[in-house]
Amino acid sequence: MSKIGVFICHCGENIGATVDCEKVAAEAAKIDGVEFATDYKYMCSDPGQTLIKNAIKEKGLTGVVVGACSPRMHEPTFRKACAEAGLNPYLCEMANLREHCSWVHEKGDATTGKAIDLVRMLVEKTKRNKSLTPIKVPVSKKALVIGGGIAGIQSALDIANAGHQVIMVEKEPSIGGHMSQLSETFPTLDCSQCILTPRMVEVAQHPNITLYTYAELESLDGFIGNFKATIRLKAKSVDYKTCTGCGACTTKCPTKKIPSEFNEGLGMRTAIYTPFPQAVPNKPVIDKEHCAYYQKGKCKVCQKICPTGAIEFDKEDEFITEDVGAIVLATGFNVLKPDFFPEYGYGKYPDVITGLQFERLASASGPTLGEIRRPSDGKIPQKIVFIACAGSRDPAKGIPYCSKICCMYTAKHAMLYQHKVHGGESYVFYMDIRAGGKNYEEFVRRAIEEDGANYLRGRVARVYEKNGKLVVCGVDTLMGAKQVEIEADMVVLATAGVASCGAEDLAQKTHVSYDAYNFFAEAHPKLKPVETNTAGIYLCGACQAPKDIPDTVATASGAAAKVIGLFSNNELTREPMVAVVNRSAPPVFSTCVGCFLCQTACPYQAIEREEIKNRNGEVIKTVAKVNPGLCQGCGTCVSFCRSKSIDLEGFSNEQMYSEVLAVLEE
Repeated sequence: MSKIGVFICHCGENIGATVDCEKVAAEAAKIDGVEFATDYKYMCSDPGQTLIKNAIKEKGLTGVVVGACSPRMHEPTFRKACAEAGLNPYLCEMANLREHCSWVHEKGDATTGKAIDLVRMLVEKTKRNKSLTPIKVPVSKKALVIGGGIAGIQSALDIANAGHQVIMVEKEPSIGGHMSQLSETFPTLDCSQCILTPRMVEVAQHPNITLYTYAELESLDGFIGNFKATIRLKAKSVDYKTCTGCGACTTKCPTKKIPSEFNEGLGMRTAIYTPFPQAVPNKPVIDKEHCAYYQKGKCKVCQKICPTGAIEFDKEDEFITEDVGAIVLATGFNVLKPDFFPEYGYGKYPDVITGLQFERLASASGPTLGEIRRPSDGKIPQKIVFIACAGSRDPAKGIPYCSKICCMYTAKHAMLYQHKVHGGESYVFYMDIRAGGKNYEEFVRRAIEEDGANYLRGRVARVYEKNGKLVVCGVDTLMGAKQVEIEADMVVLATAGVASCGAEDLAQKTHVSYDAYNFFAEAHPKLKPVETNTAGIYLCGACQAPKDIPDTVATASGAAAKVIGLFSNNELTREPMVAVVNRSAPPVFSTCVGCFLCQTACPYQAIEREEIKNRNGEVIKTVAKVNPGLCQGCGTCVSFCRSKSIDLEGFSNEQMYSEVLAVLEE
């Protein structure tokens, strides 16, 4: 027989001013199965909790109902009090008399009546509650970081410095990402390589980090604390164990006219190459698409001159499997392709370039060794036009969002140009200046007021060539929508940041949600900004949305902190409110019919297939099984199950019906 204790909290005046708490307690005492009922001014206080504990011990209560505020606020408090008194904490329920009653109704008998109904409903539910045990999941204390840009580097170092093993996977031959391509960073104008390269080297030398470059995630199985990741190590055709990185092969390679990806096509590289001088690891890979041996079966010059015999043309892709407990996605972003801007002449006129190409021109390690020179003829441009929002905030182009970093790096580009080309003229067409960061507004003002950049508020309609000059046709809305035409030597487009190539495929492999633009989606934009809907997988950097370096580093450390917190215990303890499939004894009598509609509906990939066999080992039935490590207790599978074979622990159909009937019968 149930012996329920009911405890009504006045919550100061939050509940007591509107609800007659004494009457609610008195009426609760009359409900069948209620052994004890009382009210108190502050039930969450130490005296209030002591009241609950004493009643459990003295009355031998089998369940507790607390009529108070939102369970979101104090349910853990009251469950802890019950546990300390020897009662299973999941036999404690909270009736929300504040948000659901006193805060939304006027004082009166109807409001008190509703409070009584809410308590009655929870009493009936509590009668059917079962003792539950928190789920414990073993944790493999090794992390997988996918992406070797500044986000992945920061996250990997934070986790490794906490004493945990890290596997870093980067699809390019070197780590560094887009930050390694930058000349200087705003708003301090630090040399990008000067602050990034030491961190790259630290990753390569850290005893707790295993670095796999030129590699990709092939597949992922398992759940939080127990992932099994299969990684494809693409064939580099170079044995890194014997290669010394001397560079002899790259200097002798006869195939030398391949556009350099690192220099955004403004420089050339060989078929066997190291992406850039500061690359980590600083050893070459062979580009099979352009290598003469792989294409024609002839050459092997690099193999002949290699002093250590490190060239291996017959090398095949390798696959390795790693057991990891958590995964950090830090795959970064890309910029729009040239064919996106026909009206600006990108791809048609060689002197119309992207912001990332301008970075390479301004970099001391770039194709012009830091001098701003036109790609067409190598001359120093005396007049440059910078076009902001090239693709961003343009619903007609399918990219309505702001890329966040463009305003700032455009100001930086104008500033760098004025520093390098004395007497040159720079013009910036912009929609709005969005300088939302520490010292960002001051940086933009400095470009305008101290370095003489000319800012024109308006859109650019088109760019065309006339008499060897690029004519930029735009409008100045601050001058009464006056039409403006500027003859420039070079045009730089602040192109939109977009999701990295392969982001959609990676999201599907890892079962992570993504938005309409293929950026990975966080579990909650405010409360869980670095978590995903798949437990144990975290996000950082520009794979979520365009971010600047400070924000990227902050989210990387945030994701690392989540991983370190997960690894702080040998087991992961989770709430037991998960879905369960009816498993009658013997299992063959389970009501599950094996339609697996639940499996297609589950957003967390928590539904598995289980084969039921007879004594001879023959499969007689295949039923659904919920993996408690993955289940988040959302209840979607419960609503989809046609045979009503799935229940949510703590919220079974029987419990829900009893709550409804408690009100209807009254």
